[in-house]
Amino acid sequence: MPYDLVIIGAGPAGMAAAINAYKLGLRFKVLDEQPQAGGQIYRNIGNNCDPEKTTSQLRDILGADYYAGSDLYNDFIKLANVCITGAAVWQIEAGHVYYSRAGRGYSIKAQHVLIANGALERPFPVPGWTLPGVMSAGSAQILLKNPALAVEYAVFAGSGPLFYLIISQYLKAGFKVKAILDTTPKINYFKALKELPCALKGIAYLLKGLKLIGEIKASGTPFIKGVSMLEAHQDNQQQLTAISYTVGNKTASIDTKQLFLHQGVVPNTNLAMASNCQHFWSKKQLCWQPQTDKWGLSSQADISICGDGSAIAGAIAARLQGAISVQNIAVLLNKHSAAQRDLNTRGLFKQFRREQAFRPFLDTLYRPSDTLRKPIHKESIVCRCEEVKVSDIEQAISHGCMGPNQLKSFTRAGMGSCQGRQCGLTISELTANLTEQSVEETGYYRIRAPIKPVTLAELACLHQSPD
Repeated sequence: MPYDLVIIGAGPAGMAAAINAYKLGLRFKVLDEQPQAGGQIYRNIGNNCDPEKTTSQLRDILGADYYAGSDLYNDFIKLANVCITGAAVWQIEAGHVYYSRAGRGYSIKAQHVLIANGALERPFPVPGWTLPGVMSAGSAQILLKNPALAVEYAVFAGSGPLFYLIISQYLKAGFKVKAILDTTPKINYFKALKELPCALKGIAYLLKGLKLIGEIKASGTPFIKGVSMLEAHQDNQQQLTAISYTVGNKTASIDTKQLFLHQGVVPNTNLAMASNCQHFWSKKQLCWQPQTDKWGLSSQADISICGDGSAIAGAIAARLQGAISVQNIAVLLNKHSAAQRDLNTRGLFKQFRREQAFRPFLDTLYRPSDTLRKPIHKESIVCRCEEVKVSDIEQAISHGCMGPNQLKSFTRAGMGSCQGRQCGLTISELTANLTEQSVEETGYYRIRAPIKPVTLAELACLHQSPD
């Protein structure tokens, strides 16, 4: 007997969806790749909210927004035996969800699938970004949330709310930061002014952001604004030794062995794309987003998408979307009426609109610059997995290659183990520039299952999902 619903992802959206699915009496399962529910934003919260394992100092480091997820997590884990952790989903097809866990392949059948697999950090393809010692700022945060480890005297380069939050967490944890290179384009401050009236509806977020930046500057850490170019440098052993940066017409460098990069997050679309859900290019968030209605229903009648995997809106908005999507799924499964759904979601939509009011301001202010999204150095690596450089892309296009899918044949870009997650956006925008097309005309990789590496043994010996 198939499940009514399979939820992929146990972050804010997935956990909220599961709680509401339980209340509606749906028969469902949750699949999550991590060893513990919480997603990236609430990573390891099960341990960090345990009074016997946490301290007031840790609570101060991770902050109130992180611990706001503890109630959601506690409600979720009360739903016994609904979540399968360590489950890497690699295909959705014909009402079946396929995943791997502990070296074995499984399939699970469901009438409807809700994709709530969150976001990825945007690629930051500056020269040297693949060197040992260069990581994403999200990786820096994972170190704090898991084994409570961090690196002293790291340089942070980038911009965005998460960028400043992670730096603040490092400083509160007592780790010294060597320098902060802020890449927010100066013109963005002026462009964001027109979004300020709507942003004032979320005045609490605005004040929180200003306070965060104020605390960082007050720490005495060098805070360099207006950075337009970055390059990581290596020694004879190909280890990071320094980073150079440009402000205006001046270039300077900082010696460092650790660099954390960040220029925002984008939806994790590979699973939805591989499931033939239609996507479009968002000019506001500069990324591909799935085409969904207000309930999160995709172009596939049996697949819904919610949370940051749909569009970047933050943890609270993701929780609201998870609840809203499940209410509609219950209608599709004839579990309750559309009238009841509308009544149940009226307050949720009101809260969601309030959360969304601040988003245009953030999207405008922290819109990454062209020079940091679309590399101009010919030796810059675009596809990390296959080590494809800008010069390789240029050469392929000069030979008549007109899009990302042809580039696979010409250069193997996007054919590595990450299946384009680390290069897809860069390839789309860079190819569009070089071919003088729009990003929409250029398109994206044609993503095919499996979207994660799968062994022949896992394919050959598929098991039914364990109860």
